[in-house]
Amino acid sequence: FQLYGYCYQDSNDIPDTLTTITELGSPLEMIQLLQTSWEDRFRICLSLVRLLHYLAHSPLGSVTLLDFRPRQFVIVDGELKVTDLDDASIEESSCTSNSDCFMEFPARNFTLPCSVEGRCQSMNEKRNLYNAYRFFFTYLLPHSAPSSLRPLLDKIVNATGNRSKYCNAKCLALELSPSPSVNSEFTQKCVKSANTKYRRVPEAFIPDENYRCWPSYHHKGCLLSVFDVNEAIEICDSYSQCKAFVLTNQTTWTGRQLVFFKMASNHIMPDPEKITYVKVTD
Repeated sequence: FQLYGYCYQDSNDIPDTLTTITELGSPLEMIQLLQTSWEDRFRICLSLVRLLHYLAHSPLGSVTLLDFRPRQFVIVDGELKVTDLDDASIEESSCTSNSDCFMEFPARNFTLPCSVEGRCQSMNEKRNLYNAYRFFFTYLLPHSAPSSLRPLLDKIVNATGNRSKYCNAKCLALELSPSPSVNSEFTQKCVKSANTKYRRVPEAFIPDENYRCWPSYHHKGCLLSVFDVNEAIEICDSYSQCKAFVLTNQTTWTGRQLVFFKMASNHIMPDPEKITYVKVTD
């Protein structure tokens, strides 16, 4: 979370009071997140993975968030950030045997190895990983994910949920941060040939004639991301109410172009930054 400033102030009641000024984020609402596109949900999970990796290798050592729940996070520019560090801890539990390294959760319990130094091995990191699984990954990753990515996503969800000995914050960061398979999935070109013909109208926009679709980047219309015109045509052909679509100059974080799909083309207005395609009827 970005820290913009801070100051110390002595108070009669509380000495050495610290006030911080941080960036403003949007509260995390899981129901709203489930209604967004998978691409946006993946971005949130990717930012969470990067956070987990940082917490596991911070300058202070491995940090665990004892109160790891959605209300402790906000969304800033499409990415997840933690806001409350009151319950953060760098203390790794001491132990004399593996039985001392018992972690209990509502649905599953784990026992970690006791290291030769007398500390529960990677307990802080494993606690963060499992909480990320039960509060975020299990809801945001599999739901409406691209079919070609499901094996990778299943592997990640299962590894974090089962506390696989091969799963840690570093392996998740390596799996997802470069995301070659994700970028390949998002940038693949549609090869299906379209049977419907469309008339291209350059520098034009349809201001009205909206209809709702899911998932959409616009709550009052059908705004989706596409790789190219061929994919936009395929999407428009799949909706019976779609009679036209408008290519915008906006892109998503993966580089896909945002397109408005319209139910009619009766009123077309000039717009130098957009291109409209109108379905040709016999």
